[in-house]
Amino acid sequence: MKSSKLIEIFKQGNMVIPLYFLQHYKDFKLELEEFIFLMYLYNLGNKFLFDPGKFSNELNIELMDVMNYVGNLTEKHFIRVEVLKNEKGLMEEVVILDEFYNKLSMITIDEVNNTSNSEDSNIFEIIEKEFGRTLSPIEYEIIKAWLDGGFNEELIKEAIKEATMNNVSNLRYIDKILFEWGKAGIKNASDVEKNRKKRNESREKHDENIDMDIIDYNWFDDDDE
Repeated sequence: MKSSKLIEIFKQGNMVIPLYFLQHYKDFKLELEEFIFLMYLYNLGNKFLFDPGKFSNELNIELMDVMNYVGNLTEKHFIRVEVLKNEKGLMEEVVILDEFYNKLSMITIDEVNNTSNSEDSNIFEIIEKEFGRTLSPIEYEIIKAWLDGGFNEELIKEAIKEATMNNVSNLRYIDKILFEWGKAGIKNASDVEKNRKKRNESREKHDENIDMDIIDYNWFDDDDE
């Protein structure tokens, strides 16, 4: 397909294109040429006469290319071509874009829901859920200071996890964890995991170096002879 002609029309700004769709057309599994052709159809309305010759002339592309684009967009369920009776009672082929609008609305709804879920899971609510109570205004200020001070939510969540592992539900304790991690250059969950692993290995080495004969010695049976 000679896509350069379509791209040239696209560059000339001869089509009205929804900004949202322009930013997300790849999410629809569309090739650039298919996207541009779909936008051309979009500018013709929701339902219009199927006229491959007109499409070919206006886009300055081969008729075969037009038919290929129509076939691809039909298979991907963006458009459909139906035979309907017009106002004069004559049967004619029309292109209908209902499926495209359905896809556009569904992906928009999904993004809104994802954004909403993300907002619902903010760090303040996570801590309230962990503590089992509402945060005080002072505690809100402490958490805000963490965020303003450069601690990302990922690291704060790890600090909450660390405090929970130690059975502590206290912002001051979490604040101390973050302070110590900051001094150690720990910036994300990966760094935290490496630090935990290193700490565990250090403990294991310490345990191995303990003289078990001293631990097992029965001090009460020791006779001074």
